[in-house]
Amino acid sequence: MDRFRVSPVTVSRALARLAAEGLVVTRPGAGAFRAQPRASAAPVGDTSWQEVALSADGAADLVPRSVDASGVLVSLAAPPPGVIEFNGGYLHPSLQPERAMAAALSRAGRRPGAWGRPPVEGLPELREWFARSVGGPVTAAGVLVTSGGQSALTTALRALAPPGAPVLVESPTYPGMLAIARAAGLRPVPVPVDADGVRPALLADAFKATGARVFVCQPLFQNPTGAVLAPERRGEVLRIAREAGAFVVEDDFVRLLVHEDAGPLPRPLAADDPDGVVVHVCSLTKATSPSFRVSALVAHGPVLERLRAIQVVDTFFVPRPLQEATLELVGSPAWPRHLRAISTALRTRRDTMTAALRLHLPEIALPHIPSGGYHLWLRLPDGTGTSGAPGPGGESALTAAALRAGVAVTPGRPYFSAEPPAGHLRLSFAAVAGTEEIAEGVRRLRGACDEVRGQRG
Repeated sequence: MDRFRVSPVTVSRALARLAAEGLVVTRPGAGAFRAQPRASAAPVGDTSWQEVALSADGAADLVPRSVDASGVLVSLAAPPPGVIEFNGGYLHPSLQPERAMAAALSRAGRRPGAWGRPPVEGLPELREWFARSVGGPVTAAGVLVTSGGQSALTTALRALAPPGAPVLVESPTYPGMLAIARAAGLRPVPVPVDADGVRPALLADAFKATGARVFVCQPLFQNPTGAVLAPERRGEVLRIAREAGAFVVEDDFVRLLVHEDAGPLPRPLAADDPDGVVVHVCSLTKATSPSFRVSALVAHGPVLERLRAIQVVDTFFVPRPLQEATLELVGSPAWPRHLRAISTALRTRRDTMTAALRLHLPEIALPHIPSGGYHLWLRLPDGTGTSGAPGPGGESALTAAALRAGVAVTPGRPYFSAEPPAGHLRLSFAAVAGTEEIAEGVRRLRGACDEVRGQRG
């Protein structure tokens, strides 16, 4: 403390870090001592045999299973220092309710039985809260508490479709869902989306052509287009799926990230579904923190038991302290204040990014400006490839040039399960520090576009 002029707390944290790394040993009442030297590293073995073991049975699969996490890692990996994060999938720490979450976790830890085993379906009070959030005929009995939206989607697809089966997906759609489907040996079949959501006529054609029994969609602020399923299409989608004897997996992932200028939101499809067609997924993660992984699966009928069984086999249950903390958070006065604050902040950030794009990059089309969510979907000029070929002006070249310029962007190719119609970029405005960083990021992207154009010339 005297040598480095730091507080006792800093020294304590440093010692804890060194102890966790195995460099020191702390002995109560005696002090901290240098740990014994670590044993030399074991020799590196030959793991080449695993390539055969992991793929030897692939010929027997109708659809080879492959695990490609690249589309998910784009939004999970932290960019290098100094790089503006237009590829993030979560709120910037300044937008997260850190104090409210910390207080909720502290209060939850003192609840009687907080560290005991919860019901495998989730705490009754939390299931009731999710049921009220969905509305309509949904009750607590139809809710399963799950560990984040990605886990809930994985459970849903495993429950509803056997390996080798086709699954209908929006085009474009969330890459993480495509990764789930392919890892389960499913065959994603694209159904195009326009400004009003999925196109019902094409959805009906896809069901007839494939015999699929599952359609995965995001009716509200779709990722990546930001589209909202039009009122006249909602009933059509449910009717088409019901006539096909199929389920609709509704990924309602950003309902809590509505912008300040949005009108009344449509209800979840599950709220208008008495027949059990919809399996609904909702999550608190996007509105809180990447580590606040609490979500829900909502279903009605015999499928609920299958969903429950798969979740129990995979994860047992969501840790009770996290469920208790969730109840403390959503029941506190800080929760509605937080939702209002991010609603205002996201609108301001969206407008800042939209204005900057129109000023600095007018040649890049912005087909739709959403009133919810955390990103914009851009269409690159015609003739721009999606893979860097045939010329250097494609998504890959532009993404690489942007990173060299100090801004990380997400290419559009991973959002398509088949050949994309054009080149695209997705830009997030939620993961950056503020509006000044948004404006600077767009200026850097302008420089990247000029670099690519110069290479092509």
